[in-house]
Amino acid sequence: MSRAGKNPIKIIDGVSIKVDGTNLVVNGPKGELKIALDTKNAGLVDIKIEDNEVLVIPKDSEDKESRTMWGTMARNIKNAVIGVTMGFSKDIVMKGVGFKAAVNGNKLTLIAGYSHDVILDVPNGLTVEMGSVVTEFSVKGTDKNLVGQFSDKICKVRKVEPYKGKGIYYKGQKVRRKEGKKK
Repeated sequence: MSRAGKNPIKIIDGVSIKVDGTNLVVNGPKGELKIALDTKNAGLVDIKIEDNEVLVIPKDSEDKESRTMWGTMARNIKNAVIGVTMGFSKDIVMKGVGFKAAVNGNKLTLIAGYSHDVILDVPNGLTVEMGSVVTEFSVKGTDKNLVGQFSDKICKVRKVEPYKGKGIYYKGQKVRRKEGKKK
């Protein structure tokens, strides 16, 4: 039984949820998010909105796919409610000689030890804010999946090297260090 799916999702003040055709639309102070209900997996559950709560119910409680999507859809709706009220952010740190980051409009420029600068387009709905140092910045947005995917794309530009610890990684992430050669 899904622990995430069996609990109702509370609708916070200032948030409205409605079913609009094939989408579940979540509106809040930070924006609007749509969750597709017409995909094959999303069609395995029913969604009911009652008394400031959203209930996700599997259509067939014996079907394994239906039970797995039960918890997934419940978490997607809960993340949408949190996203339109508080938002999500990932803090990223660059460590290395000459590593820098800069934001110019809708472009993120990373200087990460290559012979060229790496320029990434910031997706719609996300913002990149620079920290107090040019090697620290944060990715912010309302969609948890989009924030995580773009942050992961940034970290893959220069993966952390285990001998010196150079690279791009999340703030607070433990970098596993290896011992070098011994004489």
